Amino acid sequence: MEYVNLGRSGLKISRIALGCMSFGSSKWAPWVLDEEASVPIIAKAVEHGINFFDMADMYSNGASEEVVAKVLKPLVPRHKLVLATKLYNPMSSDPNDRGLSRKHVFEAVDGSLKRLGTDYIDLYQLHRFDYGTPLEETLDALDDVVRAGKVRYLGASSMHAWQFMKAIGLQRQHGWAQFVSMQPHFNLIYREEEREMLPLCRSEGVGVIPWSPLARGLLAGRRKEDEAATLRAKTDGTANALYDRTRVQDDAVIDAVRKVAERHGRPMAQIAYAWVASRPGISAPIVGISKLHQFDDALAALDIKLTDADVAEMEAPYNAKNVAGHV
Repeated sequence: MEYVNLGRSGLKISRIALGCMSFGSSKWAPWVLDEEASVPIIAKAVEHGINFFDMADMYSNGASEEVVAKVLKPLVPRHKLVLATKLYNPMSSDPNDRGLSRKHVFEAVDGSLKRLGTDYIDLYQLHRFDYGTPLEETLDALDDVVRAGKVRYLGASSMHAWQFMKAIGLQRQHGWAQFVSMQPHFNLIYREEEREMLPLCRSEGVGVIPWSPLARGLLAGRRKEDEAATLRAKTDGTANALYDRTRVQDDAVIDAVRKVAERHGRPMAQIAYAWVASRPGISAPIVGISKLHQFDDALAALDIKLTDADVAEMEAPYNAKNVAGHV
C-alpha cells in the first residue's frame, strides 16, 4: 500500500480510504452489514495496509462507529490508524441534536469519541454546510475541539466552493485550525466539482477524498435490471436521488468506460477507480466494500496507467448536471 500526505498536512493516509457506511446495523438500513459480517471486510482492509477509515456519526445512528472501532481494536494499535468521522445530520428528534451549532459540535465530538473508544479523532469533518448556524460559530467551536486535543485535523464534505473558501478565509483571519481535506461527490458520471471545488483544493493545498467513485456501482457495469434486483438498489434513497438511470448521456459514459476496460483487459470498476485516483489533487478515493472480492478492483486500480487517449475517451460524453450531493 502506498501512503500519501493528506493535502499539505503531515498526515499520512493510505491511497484508498475504506468507507464505513455499510457497517453497523441492518435495523438502520437493510443493506448494512451487522458486526459479524463486518469483521472479515474490516480485517481484510487492515491486511491490505489500509489505515484510513471514513465514518459519520449518523451511519446506523452511531452503530457504525461502534462496530468499526470494536473490530479494529484488537487488530491495529491506535497510533497506526487514521479514524475519520463526520457531524451535521440529525442523531435524534431533538432540535439541537443536529447541525453545526457550538452546542452540537461539542456534544457530537464527545459522542463520537465515546463510540469510537478513543480520546482523539484524526480527521473530524463537516458532513454538510449548515445554513441555520453562523459559519463563525461553527469554525470557532471546531478550533476549540482541536485545541482541546479531541481532534487532530479538520475536514469538510460536499458544499459549494464559495462556502468552503469563505470558511478557509475566516479560519486564516482568526488563526483558527484550518481544513486540510474536502470530501466531494466525484466520479465519471458526476464531474461538476471540476468547475470550482477541485481547482480550489489544489490551489489551497487541501486534500481531496471523493465519495461514490463508482457512482453506486453504475461505473462497475452493473446493469439496470441487475441493480433493480439488489437489496440496496431497492432501499437506497440517496442513490436514486443522485443518479438518473434513464439518462442517455450517462449510458454513453458507461459505454466508454467499458471500451477502455476491454482494451486494458480489466474490469470496468478498476478503470473507473483508476480514473478518480489519478485525477490531479486526489488524495484517496473512498471505497465502499460489502464483499471481499471488491477489494481486488480497488487495489488493482492503483497500478493502472491510463493513457491520455483513455481519459479523453471516457470524459468526452459527459454533459453538465445539476448539483447533486450537497444536501
